[in-house]
Amino acid sequence: MTEEDYISTVCQNVKNLRVSKKLTQVELAASVGIDDSSLRRIESGRTSPTLKTLYRLATALEVNVIDLLPSQG
Repeated sequence: MTEEDYISTVCQNVKNLRVSKKLTQVELAASVGIDDSSLRRIESGRTSPTLKTLYRLATALEVNVIDLLPSQG
């Protein structure tokens, strides 16, 4: 898996979890403390989240950070 693939998977996992929890981008961004435009860039893979933001996203989505990372299988 390339670095780009890894980041893309993390970003897609954030989006999939947000959608499964029926949260809007505005709602999730507000609970994380970032602009919804920043969340849109993360979910689209145009930017990668910082470790701090990744932790906040996991907390807001009620998962562990590892659940946002690509599976190692």
